[in-house]
Amino acid sequence: MAIRISVRVKPKSKQQRLEETADGVWIVHLKSPPVDGKANAELVSVIAEKFGVKKSQVRIKSGLSNPNKIVEIEL
Repeated sequence: MAIRISVRVKPKSKQQRLEETADGVWIVHLKSPPVDGKANAELVSVIAEKFGVKKSQVRIKSGLSNPNKIVEIEL
């Protein structure tokens, strides 16, 4: 079973944090810059930790180079 969530990434933040908006979009503040896939790698780690799954169970389905992403989590 897999779930998909909408994510809005805010790279280069002072602290790493995750918040869910009223419309169901997750806003993820990341310390990494959006260079060489660093922010995407950090996003996968943060989502995996939040949902209690391995990093290999988290995939960015769309929006690799966009701040708005669809992330699939295999449960």
